Amino acid sequence: MTNSKYKAPKHLRVGTRRWVEQVAHDFDLESHHLKLLLMAGQAWDRAEAAREAITEHGMVADGRFGPKPRPEIGIEHNSMIAFARMVREIGLDVNDPDDSRPPRVGGY
Repeated sequence: MTNSKYKAPKHLRVGTRRWVEQVAHDFDLESHHLKLLLMAGQAWDRAEAAREAITEHGMVADGRFGPKPRPEIGIEHNSMIAFARMVREIGLDVNDPDDSRPPRVGGY
């Protein structure tokens, strides 16, 4: 399947849209992989938006019972995990299916 004409949705940030289109062009992806790729792009944009809010407002907000972490901390964290999972699920992070997971550290 060729994805050379795949156009990412306009709601993605420009840089993310370029990345999604480049990956779609460079890899032979099935339609369900393209949906995962789109989800990865959306997760990346969400993490970036949260990072910008953290930069603007700081990591701590005033809560009822004192300082508390801003909600953007969790949004950024969850979005980064979602991005990494989508990239792994598509198989962009490995060359060989046998190498789908990194080796264990510590021999456990």
